[in-house]
Amino acid sequence: MKQPAECETMADIRAEIDRLDEELVALFAERVAYIDRAAEIKAGVGLPARINSRVEEVVANVRRHAEARGLPPEKLEKLWRKLIDWSIEREEGHLGKDD
Repeated sequence: MKQPAECETMADIRAEIDRLDEELVALFAERVAYIDRAAEIKAGVGLPARINSRVEEVVANVRRHAEARGLPPEKLEKLWRKLIDWSIEREEGHLGKDD
């Protein structure tokens, strides 16, 4: 693993981006496992896939983390809302569509 300042060629940069992408995919897979378990729990207690208060809580958390890391919170929010929508669609695959 090289830090960005240690990369001297585009090959170095690409190798590190590829490494990070692999790690991100592994983290998404871990997140999906929690989404699937959430769907199982929700089914048992009669909760819908989409809980708007939780969606907004997740978005607020992401915005806070983005700001702390010097990233544009509005851009991360857009990305995360897509991730949340995808996650809810996945839950609905287990639970059925919300009314």
